[in-house]
Formats: sequence, structure tokens, C-alpha cells
Amino acid sequence: MTRCGTIVLAGKPNVGKSTLLNALVGEHLAIVSPKPQSTRLPVVGLLTKDDAQYIFTDSPGLLEPEYQLHELMRAAALRAIADAEIIAYLHPLSEYPAPLLATVARLENAPRAPIVTVYTKCDLVRPSARPPARPSDVVLSAITREGLDAFLETLRAALPESPFHYDPDELATQPMRFFAAEFIREAAFELLHEELPYSVASEIDEFREGAEPVYIRAVLYVERDSQKGIVIGEGGRTIKALGAAARAKIEALLGQRIFLDLHVKVMPKWRRDALSLKRLGYATS
Repeated sequence: MTRCGTIVLAGKPNVGKSTLLNALVGEHLAIVSPKPQSTRLPVVGLLTKDDAQYIFTDSPGLLEPEYQLHELMRAAALRAIADAEIIAYLHPLSEYPAPLLATVARLENAPRAPIVTVYTKCDLVRPSARPPARPSDVVLSAITREGLDAFLETLRAALPESPFHYDPDELATQPMRFFAAEFIREAAFELLHEELPYSVASEIDEFREGAEPVYIRAVLYVERDSQKGIVIGEGGRTIKALGAAARAKIEALLGQRIFLDLHVKVMPKWRRDALSLKRLGYATS
């Protein structure tokens, strides 16, 4: 009998959830950035290996909300935890031991799903300095791939017996439009400085897959006119560099050439406005 189930990658911001998802599925799906809080919406990646299909959800970090977008990010993370059949609770090995997930997530009751504690970024800790993790814990590095096989074996043993939910060749459940918008935002995190990337949202206006190259019209939203000028840059240099970086990321996943028509607009205080957040896909109702 095959095994199949949903596994949420949960934890505080910047513990390595997105890097781990990408390493597991073997494709760059989730935004990776040294800046915390880059994951705003859950990203679902698929791995089918032998008789097991793993449905991974990279959830937003469990943060202390400062504005309405944060509230929605936290709510999305809590929904992913509640819906998962296995919870992989990530925590950096250098900050051993991990506090209880229920404490970090401020849960009134313990989750119904089994929790696997995963200590990440072990490549940053010398083997002689590593703390003695419990036998039930997993220690790994998504960068060097140390411990990934052991992690999958631990998950496989906990997966329910079930037919596969997806074709074994599929890597993700979300449409290409979603990843295009995310990669544009990832480029913003890479090229823009200080707090500006947190004020940036991306939206796909048009996605013509039948064209050659594929035509994508996208908008980057910022909150103030001064931010718009920074994103465009002198002589349009910044927006051109941002577009080139995003285009390369989208082409790598799509496997086709694309023409990215990128624009910048102002949407005042969108992170704190319910209607703006709904329009941008962050609010579910």
C-alpha cells in the first residue's frame, strides 16, 4: 500500500522552512531570503519517492503581528498547522533546545497531528559542538543535504496509508501565475534594502502562456510615492535589474523564455487595508 499525506513546515521566521522545501522537491519554489518574514502565503511542494508521496506546505513564520498583513500571515500558518497530518517543527540547531511549538504558536490546545522536531542549519554548527538531540528529533542541513534522507524516512513512517493525491511527476499545486508573482517579490527582497521589500507586493495582470516568449504583465505595488522612485531607480536602472532577476527565476521554473512587462504603482497603506489585502490575495474572505 502506498503512503501519502500533508506535512507542514512550521516554525518562527527565518528558521529555514523555504530553503528546506526547495531542497526536498529539488526545485526553487519558495522565496529564500536572509531577511525574515519573506513567506507571506503557504507554498505547497510535492515529492513522490518510491511508495510515498509527501505533500509539503511551507508556511509563513510564526511571528508577533505588527499590522494586518502579519495577522493574515500568522492565521495562514495556524491553518496549515491545524490541517496537516504531520507537523515538522523547525528550529535552528545553534539555538538548541527548541521551545514547545504550542508556546511559539500560542496554541490553546496541542495540535492533533504528530510533531517531528527538526533542527536546521546544522552545517553552521561544528560537529564537536552539536548538542545531543533526542533520538526522535531530526538534525539536518538543507544546504549540504545532511540528514535529508533520515528526515524523509521519519516522515514516511508517520504518513498514513493512502493512494497518491497527485501525479508523481508534479512538483507543486499552485499555478504558474502564483510563482511568477512570488519570484518578482523575491527579486525585490534581493535588490531592495532596509525595510522597503516589506512594503512591496506583486500582482500578475496578464499571463499569456500561448505566446512565444510567454508574455507576463506584472505590477509591483508600494505604499508611498517616494518608494516608487526608489524601486524604479535612476534612469529605470533598479526596475530593469529587478525585472531581469525575476525573469531568470520564472524562466528556470517554466522552462520557456518569457517577456516580463513590469510596472510600479502606489497602493497607500496596503499592508494595513483589508480591501487591498483581499485584492492582492492575502485575505481569504
